[in-house]
Amino acid sequence: MFKKPRPKRLDREAAETIGLQALAFLAEDETRIGQFLGTTGIAPDDLGARAQSSDLLLAVLDYISSDESLLLMFAANAGIPPEDFAPALALLSGHARTRDG
Repeated sequence: MFKKPRPKRLDREAAETIGLQALAFLAEDETRIGQFLGTTGIAPDDLGARAQSSDLLLAVLDYISSDESLLLMFAANAGIPPEDFAPALALLSGHARTRDG
């Protein structure tokens, strides 16, 4: 009898990397980034300064997760399994335990 391999657990660093990839994905297209900025109220000038901040990365993941087609497009573009997205979002929002926690 074969056991299914356990999926790897994401840590905070991996979640932040997914957030940065998602931000880059949005920034690649004027319409996508414009809609993100309009929805979140984040000023375009704040993106560069806040790109590494957990609150911005959380906003990016939250925004992408609200649109399944956008989420699937991002996952395919980044080569990330879509099922890794929810744990990354949970980690950045503080609702998941890390390997150390």
